Amino acid sequence: MLFWTRRSRAMVWTLFAVVVLVVFVAPIGTVVVAGFAGSWTGPLPSNLGFAHFGAALSGDNVASLSVSLQTAFVAGILALALGAWAAIAASESSGPIRRIVDAVFHLPIAVPSVAIGLGLLISFNEKPLLLGGTKWIVIVAHTVLVLAFAFSAVSAALQRLDPAYRQAAESLGAGPFQVLTRVTLPLLVPALGAAAGLAVALSMGELGATVMVYPATWKTLPVTIFGLSDRGQVFFAAACTSVLLASTLMALALLGRIRTRAATR
Repeated sequence: MLFWTRRSRAMVWTLFAVVVLVVFVAPIGTVVVAGFAGSWTGPLPSNLGFAHFGAALSGDNVASLSVSLQTAFVAGILALALGAWAAIAASESSGPIRRIVDAVFHLPIAVPSVAIGLGLLISFNEKPLLLGGTKWIVIVAHTVLVLAFAFSAVSAALQRLDPAYRQAAESLGAGPFQVLTRVTLPLLVPALGAAAGLAVALSMGELGATVMVYPATWKTLPVTIFGLSDRGQVFFAAACTSVLLASTLMALALLGRIRTRAATR
């Protein structure tokens, strides 16, 4: 907007394209290409093939992918429900309470994920809340980590809602529950869909807290990728990473389609 000549706009767009290419496209493209490589000792990979992808789509790696998808969707649903409930409740509260709720729900993104994982591991390692060694501690960890983003998305959408819709419903005799279910939530469908997509995407790639809490029977694909790269199996790890990227994009596309259908009803 600050550049009016055609030449200056072309320079800005060129700079933007270079930054996107170097920062985003090149690293991801390198990972995908490395998944096909048998070796990479020169400027270009050699011995290209599908052997690594075949292994990435079989055995324990498919099980890890399934664990990641299940964890992401369950954690996303929980985070969306809790985050939306907290955002709606905070919007109806007084200023001090709203600020306290906002601070509490944003706390997970203000501390390292490893600290959250360790905290959950210590807190839920004794009865009556014995979650250590089960899949539920991984799901709880992911829910806590993505909860802030769901809360933020819904809170921002609530601030943009026109209060006239609610006032009109109340003037027609609608109670608080009817206003919530028939006015507020339908208007929040786009924000809820965006929050769900963000929660799933973040959960699919989460590693820091997961490494601290995961049991051997519930290992996510990022943990598997970390183990492969730690053992020096970089090309195999790249193939698994490519599978993770594709699965995340497919999950986001599915959520986007569901959101579009829900918004048009």
